[in-house]
Amino acid sequence: MTFLVVQTSFIGDMVLTTPLIAELARRGPVDVLTTPITGPLLANNPAVRRVILYDKRGADRGPVGLWRAARSTRELFDEGSKHPVGYDAAYLAQGSIRSAIAARLVGAEEYVGFSTSAGRVLYTRVIPYREDKHHAERLWSLATWNEPSAARPPNIRPALYPGEKEREAVDDLLGLASSKSTPRGSHQSLVTSHQSLVVLAPGSTWATKRWPYFADLARILASRFTVAIIGSEAEQVAARAIRNEAAVEICDATGRLSLLGSAELIGRAAALVTNDSAPLHLASAMNTPTVAVFGPTVPAFGFGPLASRNAVAGLDSLACRPCHRHGPRRCPLGHWRCMRDLSADHVAALVEELVA
Repeated sequence: MTFLVVQTSFIGDMVLTTPLIAELARRGPVDVLTTPITGPLLANNPAVRRVILYDKRGADRGPVGLWRAARSTRELFDEGSKHPVGYDAAYLAQGSIRSAIAARLVGAEEYVGFSTSAGRVLYTRVIPYREDKHHAERLWSLATWNEPSAARPPNIRPALYPGEKEREAVDDLLGLASSKSTPRGSHQSLVTSHQSLVVLAPGSTWATKRWPYFADLARILASRFTVAIIGSEAEQVAARAIRNEAAVEICDATGRLSLLGSAELIGRAAALVTNDSAPLHLASAMNTPTVAVFGPTVPAFGFGPLASRNAVAGLDSLACRPCHRHGPRRCPLGHWRCMRDLSADHVAALVEELVA
């Protein structure tokens, strides 16, 4: 059987789709329709046969672009065959009507998605959306809805596969490239000569999910750990402000690494401290100990850390939490206590516990 997975949402959603992809790959080849932003996350993934890029906000914008992208996919050929690719089933990991139309235009025998999705009218099989499950397990269940619960693996965790290019980029960032005498594969011990690495991820698309005390945290941690900041190029200004306020040595990786490069850096760290944002899921995929800071959102929504060792910083006593599924632009009550009352000392203590 041959499968198509459609996931055109955020970075974290693509990471959390990898267990579904791996499950399907046990049964046959898997192609993934995704965006140019998230597609590179699937590089080197042994479960993925082909990544099909759909630039929904660029070259393929609008109905004509959608039709053109689907048409080009239908003209692909199966490997080693003169026959056009055909899919036994398409799995709608992203539930918009646009994604459903894209899958229909590409063509498959069956279309599988969640009962809560906007595009469900175009599905041939609708699967219940379990609010009580982590989203990685929810997505995985699209392929296993009719299997007994005993078949569920003990740990459903995403997986990413940084390659040589990402390893070299992180080596350069950490100043390891010039170490000629060190055998390949022993990078972890070379992060610094005497300290472990803690990575900070202070960014988020949603303003109210950005914890305001990363500079204080960096100052506390710098006495014991090497501290690095990751983020996109758009987050370089915020990273510079954190470095200036902390007034300690920080390795600034914002805008310098690809998504898989960031995963590689996280994979070498003793711990990651992150908001409820994409780096949290990168850490889950690399199984890096994670301290996740939750303010207006809560892990019960299904997007908490999945690393074997993790801790959540959040004020469960606040009656106004959670106030939003994603994080509002501003606090509805004006006080933003869910973040302001979470101290740097508290988060630093969680890091110490995880590392210990």
